[in-house]
Amino acid sequence: MAASPKQPVAFSGLGPLNGAMSGLLTWVDQRFPLMSLWRDHLAEYYAPKNFNFWYFFGGLAMLVLVLQIATGIFLTMHYKPDASQAFASVEYIMRDVPGGWLIRYMHSTGASAFFIVVYLHMFRGLMYGSYRKPRELIWIFGMLIYLCLMAEAFFGYLLPWGQMSYWGAQVIVNLFNALPVIGPDLSVWIRGDYVVSDATLNRFFAFHVIAIPLVLLGLVAAHIMALHEVGSNNPDGVEIKKTLDARGRPVDGIPFHPYYTVKDTLGVVVFLFAFCVILFFLPEMGGYFLEYNNFIPADPLKTPPHIAPVWYFTPYYSILRAVTEDFMWPLALGVAAYAALILFTARGCLVKIVALLVAPVVILLMKGPLAFEAKVWGVVLMGVATLIFFLLPWLDQSPVKSIRYKGPLTKWSLGIFVVTFLALGYLGTLTVTEGRTVMAQIFTFIYFAYFLLMPWYTTMEKTRPEPARVTM
Repeated sequence: MAASPKQPVAFSGLGPLNGAMSGLLTWVDQRFPLMSLWRDHLAEYYAPKNFNFWYFFGGLAMLVLVLQIATGIFLTMHYKPDASQAFASVEYIMRDVPGGWLIRYMHSTGASAFFIVVYLHMFRGLMYGSYRKPRELIWIFGMLIYLCLMAEAFFGYLLPWGQMSYWGAQVIVNLFNALPVIGPDLSVWIRGDYVVSDATLNRFFAFHVIAIPLVLLGLVAAHIMALHEVGSNNPDGVEIKKTLDARGRPVDGIPFHPYYTVKDTLGVVVFLFAFCVILFFLPEMGGYFLEYNNFIPADPLKTPPHIAPVWYFTPYYSILRAVTEDFMWPLALGVAAYAALILFTARGCLVKIVALLVAPVVILLMKGPLAFEAKVWGVVLMGVATLIFFLLPWLDQSPVKSIRYKGPLTKWSLGIFVVTFLALGYLGTLTVTEGRTVMAQIFTFIYFAYFLLMPWYTTMEKTRPEPARVTM
């Protein structure tokens, strides 16, 4: 049979504007799926009815993304991506452009706010198992967003062309120089020169303003589409699509609009209140959001006494600094112990074979005749510390998703991990001493232990059965 032509959508309930508005919406809907998008993603998208406080942060991340794009557009109208004019153009925005100081502080405060809400959003995923089947792809898209956000922040950090911007970029780019074989050429390619210069500023500006935002917006769209395809997780870890009413709608779900749009509005109001307090009274946040040295023009001949990245990078920076020559033996022993644990306890033969082949190679590259320098392993561990989040859907072997029904081992492990992450972040803001380095090394072991031991402690503990229906 031939497919029936698409029927016009009837619109009603628009009061005195019903006729004209209905005709306009019908005309648009015949040419673009406007109302079907509205129904599928808002009005008839059913979300679990037991969302709590932790579900505010996904929407807030969207809000901050819009804020950053909007303020960034206005900043580019006056910013000069030129090494001789960049710092002066930022000062011009702050002092002479009407409202320029407000736009600049909104953008700088928004950068930190973005990471705050994203970290809390990720923490909610860790608590309630939002990375578990069937949401693995949602988690992967989310982690790609996180990596893009880190790249966006790094490229944007150089643009003010202050002392900390310049030397921070110099230090981070030089890390790639430590990689064997490709390192020197890669670092030159990233800089566009042999030192951080005008060429570096121009390409960082291009990445920050055009390339990364385009990728970021695409990943956000994919993240939301994947979420709405399988449905949202909830604090109980119950799949609401399994229990439907006579009309095929989830019994434990409610339409996202108007219920959660109204609820999210409350979160937006509270967030904007806190955001404005920081914006108008503490835009530098004691040097954590905007460092003192970044109000000094970049000077290639004068190194600041203490170079550290912005606070949202410091946990990984602390891991980088923790890897010293003295730390290589404990690392090698840790690899050997983990390989032994796999060989004696793992069930799959393939996993045992991989451990048996990979572990000796890694140990030899750490403390053998062909061993890499400690700084190389510091870069490797810093990278692995971010990428290991991608493996969470397969590392967590618990029979339940939500922390509500998991045992004490998971709860204590997550709590210790959060403390470890905060401690590493704090240590990364401080100057290096022998005692702080030892503390960072201990916390680095704990950080990786949370992930690498997850297949064991999530199966060892006793869990409670998940309810058949969501609880309020």
